[in-house]
Amino acid sequence: MYSEKVMELFRKPHNLGRMKNPDGVGKVGNPICGDVLYLYIKVKDNKIKDVKFETFGCAAAIATSSMITDLAKGKTLEEAKKITRENVAKEVGGLPPIKIHCSNLAADALHEAIKNYLKRKGKK
Repeated sequence: MYSEKVMELFRKPHNLGRMKNPDGVGKVGNPICGDVLYLYIKVKDNKIKDVKFETFGCAAAIATSSMITDLAKGKTLEEAKKITRENVAKEVGGLPPIKIHCSNLAADALHEAIKNYLKRKGKK
């Protein structure tokens, strides 16, 4: 059902955990399946220097959360804003149609964390 990459990231997720004093926080959830994702970012010189996540959900939700942190780390805010749901799904080797919403959570949480950071800094 799941790709080898999804299972690898589910078993050993990257950047898992809460971040102390994040510069931006994105919280998204899917009321249909109950998945909830918190994504935390640290920004320096307009780049995402660190990113962590906490996910309450299925294997696909955890794997895509892990993948979004790998994709976003080191990117400028503008580059990170361009990471799409499709990018996430592709990078984990695809997802079953019933689980594609999980990649939506990951990309949406990143975009929300960036919005939150910009709002805190008084930028749009």
